[in-house]
Amino acid sequence: MYGWLWRSLPGGTGAKLLAAAVLVAVAVAVLWYAVFPLLEPAVTLDEVTVRK
Repeated sequence: MYGWLWRSLPGGTGAKLLAAAVLVAVAVAVLWYAVFPLLEPAVTLDEVTVRK
């Protein structure tokens, strides 16, 4: 998959690196601002149960 993506990006090596970095930044932003806030109520990391 990564090889296909690399071959699909236009330009030379520098342009491909820049485009790949932008794609990674967009993916991280979508996860951080859209996906994780939707999942946060279902994942309760604040509540800790200690058993003896």
